[in-house]
Amino acid sequence: MQYTGSQYCGEYVNGRMEGEAIYILPTDTKYKGLMKDGMFHGKGTLYFPSGSKYEATWEKGRIIKGHYTFADGLKYDEEQWHYCDGYDRRFYTEICEGLKPAGISQLTNLDPPRRIPEGCYDCGDGFYDPETRVVRDYRNRFLRNADDDEHEWIIRTCRKGWDEFIEHRAKL
Repeated sequence: MQYTGSQYCGEYVNGRMEGEAIYILPTDTKYKGLMKDGMFHGKGTLYFPSGSKYEATWEKGRIIKGHYTFADGLKYDEEQWHYCDGYDRRFYTEICEGLKPAGISQLTNLDPPRRIPEGCYDCGDGFYDPETRVVRDYRNRFLRNADDDEHEWIIRTCRKGWDEFIEHRAKL
């Protein structure tokens, strides 16, 4: 644990993590469930810092079956995924709580949305600074350096921390 930055709270059998346990990774992702021979084994749940979770059955550290639930309660369904597709572009909170009145746009599933630092992008798990090419979580902790592919995707896809006017604005 001291080398990886992880924490373990649970039982040991013959010096190995085994039985009911809580295993916390350095990213604050928490596993709560059964362990065997130092691996996730049996029923267990991964809780992510974002509030989402992955409930699964594990066998020797590998997922046998599981399902992912986003922080807002939306369950991911690999076979029948229709959320935000070409036919229905509503956010999950809009599906649950209804649409805003005309003229009031909802920009993200969070309402109100996170305030993005100037010059940065909101890439879903944190803010991306294209100058440093670093993604930091929403509490400003380092997550990762973006490679060229992720950089291009973020620049092309993600919400910006500044306004851009793309049409002529009359002087008042």
